[in-house]
Amino acid sequence: MSCEVVVTGMGMTTPVGGDVESNWEAVLGGHSGISVIPEAWVDDQNAKIAGIMAVNPVDVLDRVESRRMDRSQQAALVAAREAWAQAGAPEMDLDRLGTVIATGIGGVTSLLNAYDTLLERGPSRISPHMVTMIMPNGPAAIVGLEIGARAGVHTPVSACASGAEAISYAARMIQSGRADVVVAGGAEAAIHPITMAGFAAMRALSTRNDDPEAASRPYDLARDGFVMGEGAGVVVLESEEFAKARGAKILGRYAGAGLTSDGHHIAQPDPEGAGAARAILAALDNASLSTTDIVHVNAHATSTPQGDIAEAVAIRRALGPATDSAYVAGTKSMTGHLLGGAGAIESIYTMLALRDRKAPPTLNLVDLDPEVNLNVSGAGVTDLPSGDIAALNNSFGFGGHDVAVVFRSV
Repeated sequence: MSCEVVVTGMGMTTPVGGDVESNWEAVLGGHSGISVIPEAWVDDQNAKIAGIMAVNPVDVLDRVESRRMDRSQQAALVAAREAWAQAGAPEMDLDRLGTVIATGIGGVTSLLNAYDTLLERGPSRISPHMVTMIMPNGPAAIVGLEIGARAGVHTPVSACASGAEAISYAARMIQSGRADVVVAGGAEAAIHPITMAGFAAMRALSTRNDDPEAASRPYDLARDGFVMGEGAGVVVLESEEFAKARGAKILGRYAGAGLTSDGHHIAQPDPEGAGAARAILAALDNASLSTTDIVHVNAHATSTPQGDIAEAVAIRRALGPATDSAYVAGTKSMTGHLLGGAGAIESIYTMLALRDRKAPPTLNLVDLDPEVNLNVSGAGVTDLPSGDIAALNNSFGFGGHDVAVVFRSV
């Protein structure tokens, strides 16, 4: 590793809170952000529940600027502003400032809404901002323009692994010498009739419509699919040298990442967990850490029947005997699955767990699937040990994308 990468700012908006601290309080308290979608179109849907952002971004942003952005872009900007402010909005050479904001789907709701306008009112009524609202690099571009980034603005698109891949890409920008500071993360806002219907057609979504808060239940025998969520998570990464030189407070330490692919199926994980295990081991190698250094895993844990077992197999395959001493948590049980934003918000939860020495609970875990041979946190918060410790965040996506990111305590 050419240089140490640290975190100096965090920002997020999710179904359980509109900023970092409200998120963390909700997650530690085991509060669910899942509810019935309050739109008439859900009447025709098999899955009628989702995790809608607790704070509507249009209530936070300027009215004029929000009208020019897709909802995923709005969420990214809200999270980025919080992270940038916490980092102290560093004055620096903008040629050394970059942005990497990922998405899994991008501005799909803006595209579909524009198509409805086209059919109902004609081409003259299409917004001149439509193209910039629907492009997948929109969230990255919006954030890059906000801070004036000139070292590069990038958008990894790797389905549900996108947010974690963005953080690893940003770290590499710093380690390679391209940038001193990179604002990185992921954003998604794809709760729409067609996306809900599409995921439901794959039998990927939970249909526990009569009990929304209990619908996302990672590793539980009664799990029946994931719950769609929306929001964004953003961090400010810096070289440790640059952060210390400007007197910034270090909130977390990026240790390393591993990126692999399954080569197995477009939508199903490798049941042997081989690619995911290789990603975890590559992350540990990149971080110069051993399996026994990992005390906590924020798991991908979407609450799908096959995915949860495949990840459990991968974790034990990678960590071996050290698996038993690592507390595994599935925070999607509270936030739902933010798709391209998941890896970013869960990276922040992972660093907060290291900061406070507390692993969050896994909500709705009543009967642990016997095929999940892991030390999964239950309803309560689990205390983590003192000293220099490390934690792992897993993110996996359709297409066979496997990303594991390791963070160290400060």
